Amino acid sequence: MAEALEPDRIEGAPHPRETHEILGQNRAQAAFLEAFNTGRLHHGWLMTGPRGVGKATLAWQIARFLISQPAHSGPSLFGDDPAPAKTLAISPDNPVSHRIAAMSEPRLFLLRRPTDEKTGKLKTVISVDEVRRLKNFFSLSATDGGRRVVIVDTADEMNVQAANALLKLLEEPPENVTLLLISHQPSRLLPTIRSRCRELRCHPLPPEEMALALAAAGAQNDANPVILAALAAGSVGEAMRLTTLDGLKTYQYIIDLMQAAPGLDRQRALALAETAVGAKNVPRYDLLLDLLDLLLSRMARAGVSGPPVIEAAKGEAGLFSRLSNCPPHAREWANLQQSLSTRVRHGRAVNLDPAALILDMLLKMDQTAGTLAQNQ
Repeated sequence: MAEALEPDRIEGAPHPRETHEILGQNRAQAAFLEAFNTGRLHHGWLMTGPRGVGKATLAWQIARFLISQPAHSGPSLFGDDPAPAKTLAISPDNPVSHRIAAMSEPRLFLLRRPTDEKTGKLKTVISVDEVRRLKNFFSLSATDGGRRVVIVDTADEMNVQAANALLKLLEEPPENVTLLLISHQPSRLLPTIRSRCRELRCHPLPPEEMALALAAAGAQNDANPVILAALAAGSVGEAMRLTTLDGLKTYQYIIDLMQAAPGLDRQRALALAETAVGAKNVPRYDLLLDLLDLLLSRMARAGVSGPPVIEAAKGEAGLFSRLSNCPPHAREWANLQQSLSTRVRHGRAVNLDPAALILDMLLKMDQTAGTLAQNQ
């Protein structure tokens, strides 16, 4: 039997519900714990921050914590207040932890993109039909008593109808229900959804915590954690992807390739592009697109603030010093990044050949390098 597809799992890493230790998000944990202990527990929480920094892991930790608590714990009107909780951590041996790990906890609902029964592939959005399933969950879970939790992973993937349906729940939430909305791009959510949630901001991890988090996730990685943190922008999820897909070696290859610009070696560029061809190489395709976008971003930043203090690849600083050494250069690379981003969205929408799209991006970068060289 094929393993179920999970849109909220990073390939090669444990699912967030299986991770009990959170690194680098002490402030967010403390903010939620304070709200709980002081009786100011909001019914809607928006977990924000860059992709892969631990938002989902925090949401699952909060879910375990809330479900394991009595329904009406918190300050009492009669002076018999329970002792304040000192941590959100719940033992992996707790029955709630076991049920959540097995996805059999009746007081937890996970709202995420489902699998299309006809194609066997994940749907591209969370539809209103998925949100409507919450009505049945609320009616059944209410009979069990206790707190109930809904995790939305991610709220960014709801279509308009689903977002409006969820908004109604946020406006009139059932008793003892807490909704945890995970969002990588909260600015794209309905303003009314954001206004009805309290935000918990998760931040990128520094190199030392990145190394610990990767080790805890079981990643086999001997890369310099400082370099990995720089390229992954402090995201454990992105670091896992870079590790499992040889992202550091690929970025080094791209930097080496660009050293010849203007005058790119087309054969080497084509060889790189062809590694993204085929259904089995879709993750590789996504990685190449992201790495090229990252290079353009770092190139533009270098033109304003100078070469990076930490090189993400050998020779990167020298390349940036040559191709992006002033604000006008920065604008050129930023404009190219924007135009190529539009090109990528269109190319993916019409199923353009991956190799053709990657090669086109590299050639346009080479062309821009030539233009800048002529203007110096």
